[in-house]
Amino acid sequence: MAYEPIWTAEPEKLNKFEFVKLEKDGLDVIRTIIEEYADKGFDSIPADDMDRFKWAGVYQQKPRDGHFMMRVRINTGIMTTAQARALTDIARLYGRDLVDVTTRQAIQFHWLRVEHLPDIFKRLDEVGLYSYEACGDCPRTIVGNPLAGIDKNELIDTTEIVEEVNRFFLLNRDFSNLPRKYKMSISANIYNNAQAEINDLAFTPAVKVIDGKEVIGFHAMVGGGLSAKPHLAKSLDIFVRPEEVLKVAIGVTTIFRDYGYREKRHQARLKFLVADWGPEKFKDKLVELVGELESRGEDKTVGWQAAYFDGVHPQKQEGLNYIGLNVPVGRLNADELEQLADVADQYGDGKIRTTMSQNILLSGIPDNKVEEVLQAPVLRRLTPFPKHFMSRTVSCTGNEFCNLAIVETKQRAIEVAEYLDQHVSLDEKVRIHFIGCPNACGQKHIADIGLQGSLVKTPEGMVDAFDIAVGGTLGGGANGPQAQFNQALKGRVKGDQVAYVLEQLLLFYKSNRNASESFHDFVLRVGVPAFQEQLSQILEAGIAS
Repeated sequence: MAYEPIWTAEPEKLNKFEFVKLEKDGLDVIRTIIEEYADKGFDSIPADDMDRFKWAGVYQQKPRDGHFMMRVRINTGIMTTAQARALTDIARLYGRDLVDVTTRQAIQFHWLRVEHLPDIFKRLDEVGLYSYEACGDCPRTIVGNPLAGIDKNELIDTTEIVEEVNRFFLLNRDFSNLPRKYKMSISANIYNNAQAEINDLAFTPAVKVIDGKEVIGFHAMVGGGLSAKPHLAKSLDIFVRPEEVLKVAIGVTTIFRDYGYREKRHQARLKFLVADWGPEKFKDKLVELVGELESRGEDKTVGWQAAYFDGVHPQKQEGLNYIGLNVPVGRLNADELEQLADVADQYGDGKIRTTMSQNILLSGIPDNKVEEVLQAPVLRRLTPFPKHFMSRTVSCTGNEFCNLAIVETKQRAIEVAEYLDQHVSLDEKVRIHFIGCPNACGQKHIADIGLQGSLVKTPEGMVDAFDIAVGGTLGGGANGPQAQFNQALKGRVKGDQVAYVLEQLLLFYKSNRNASESFHDFVLRVGVPAFQEQLSQILEAGIAS
């Protein structure tokens, strides 16, 4: 498919970054890094190419002093131990031992320098991993079911489908200049563990009787995304057979490429086109491109797992288990990753799986080896049996490394979770997400309690603070919860008072909930104004500002 863009704006109306992309394809920067910048050093990189570094999966790290952070694509969150060991080596050699699991199942490094990048690219390529297009205006890491192939609750194993779609789009210059970033999810798990509604394109499990036979396939949703203006993806009236997933993905991506908005960069995501067109017009354009598709079948999604799997669970293969480990706010070190690879090789199936809750799974553990695995020293911190709040706390990178973040998030999130685990006893595991800026990498909009970094003025100067929102959830099919972003409360809370304020809000929930009522259902029942009243009382008492 030749790249013949159909601009929806006159050239003089394009945002200036569109001209940067037209002057030189983002993918060209990879060769320039290897052949030029790695030798000449950081100071030789012009501003336009620094912007193109995203296509190599690399961003400048705060404080823009020559260090970079890198994301590595882990398709559907499944890597081999050989790949994990390569990541371990990179972290040790170049990344000061830090390894982060992101909310899109990727692995993220920090402290890299441009002279390190060619060797890192080579080490990744040798084990079939890539940082290429993990960032940039292109199809990014395809997220999916981290349990693919071992899941009792999946209709089909989606591993090869994800790999097929990834192979087509990775380094494909027909799609390397999209209006903005583009995110896909593919999962056949009935508990929506790939978080369909917040992706630009999502495939979810479905069945349909065709010619008298029940066919397992997918429904498709388009136009989801978070950031400052979050949108929930819309369902298309189509049924997609497994062999049609790639065709539909190409069609949807082509529509975005050719009709997506390029005038204003903050309004360039697919979600804005879908909001304007509506799902019916979008489907008509898709059919025009790829041919007729069956209409929707039966949605098989029945709930939302939120990608949390701590503990020991039986696989669909009899006698085998997976163990879900808690990685506090997604951060581990090189030694821990290597030890997990050792455990996976000695006791499991040689795979390590990452989740969108920033945690890790070990799979293929025989029944008679489970207890032995649970005694592994690495599982003392990365425990399968974490405390309630630590197990459900997620955080973006924060201003420790990210130039966009206003406040520090990861350490703050750990301190808050530890405080709540000491002071609040709950049987319900409430999900708490921290983000340091409106870009929402920590996915605060879908949390039970979402916290977004801000600043407040005090007599001593500006200090970290957070805005609080409550009641987020994603969908669970016709009979499950309906997807809903959380709603913001008025009143900023100083960073050092967040733990206490959340304690009070959680105690309000605990004291007034019905038996076994989830936090989200409680918010629906009592209403956001009831939480606002509680927060206002705390603020008026002078506990927070």
